[in-house]
Amino acid sequence: MISPSFRKINLQAYKPGRSITKKNDRVIKLSANESALGISDRAKKVLKNFNSNISKYPDGKFVELINAISKKYNCDENKIICGSGSDEIIQMLCQLFLNKGDEVIVPQYSFLMYRIYAKIVGAKVIYSKEKNFKISIKEILKKVSKNTKIVFLANPNNPTGTYISKKELLELRKKLRQNVLLVVDDAYFEYMLNKDYKPGIDLFKNKSNVFILRTFSKIYGLAALRVGWGYGDKKIIKELYKIKPPFNVNKIAQACAKESLKDRKFLQKSVNHNIFWCKRIKKELENYNISTNDIGPNFFLLNFNKCKLSANKVEKKLENYGIILREMKSYGIKNCLRLTIGSKRENLFLLNKMKTIFKNV
Repeated sequence: MISPSFRKINLQAYKPGRSITKKNDRVIKLSANESALGISDRAKKVLKNFNSNISKYPDGKFVELINAISKKYNCDENKIICGSGSDEIIQMLCQLFLNKGDEVIVPQYSFLMYRIYAKIVGAKVIYSKEKNFKISIKEILKKVSKNTKIVFLANPNNPTGTYISKKELLELRKKLRQNVLLVVDDAYFEYMLNKDYKPGIDLFKNKSNVFILRTFSKIYGLAALRVGWGYGDKKIIKELYKIKPPFNVNKIAQACAKESLKDRKFLQKSVNHNIFWCKRIKKELENYNISTNDIGPNFFLLNFNKCKLSANKVEKKLENYGIILREMKSYGIKNCLRLTIGSKRENLFLLNKMKTIFKNV
């Protein structure tokens, strides 16, 4: 029997962090960098009172949401596009810019979807080395060739939690060829209070060769609704609208995202919660010789190289208590785990079980 032929893609599919364990029904999931405080009260009201006709398609041009984004960040609404999570916008950028044989540069340890979407369209992924889990501008520039079309980087970076300064980011854009697109993923920018940090949109609002990614999945807690947005040159946005599916962000997602942007109290509460628990957790982990990245985003990369127990052993022991952390093997990082900052209850339970694990070590 003759079957239709198809192209075999030489890549590993994205493997998300686990949500369940076989050994415990009550799971504390600290593996996906989700919001510690859930969603804002304004978004809750939308969900509770939503009575829009769901038999009708959503607004494919996101007029109300884009208007809210434009007002919130003081940016040109004609340079904004929304997607089913920022993942979809990454996919569309790769479809728009890349042909077979083109090169994409990504940091050695970075969000896996950059490389996956690039490979799907036939591009070659080039990895720039990191130093102490930090993105190196010098190493990125070393990898630039005549075939380089896009440089992807998240700032702060996922999964390492490190970031590059305003000065470094500006230097990178200055030294890159003008026809290379720099994509800056601002997924965790709201958490960043470091003085030398600036989000991409604040630095490159009027640059035609920089594209900014944003998401509602992290601090706003809308991960299940899948909504993100991108900001770039009007010409790029115009072409992306030709590629995107016609109704890619549903009505409820658009309404919740729009209202979330208005909830300043929730945003500040989330940032304060993150700072408090980052400081406390980091301090307690140091007692076990577990090193981490500096305080910033809502997660830590836990390094067990100086610890008496390996990352794998601690992961398994925590799993027995129903606590899930993110293993780092799929990112190529040895003897490390990624820990998301959880709610007060979740964080206290984690710290209590860590004490139990290390009590007799």
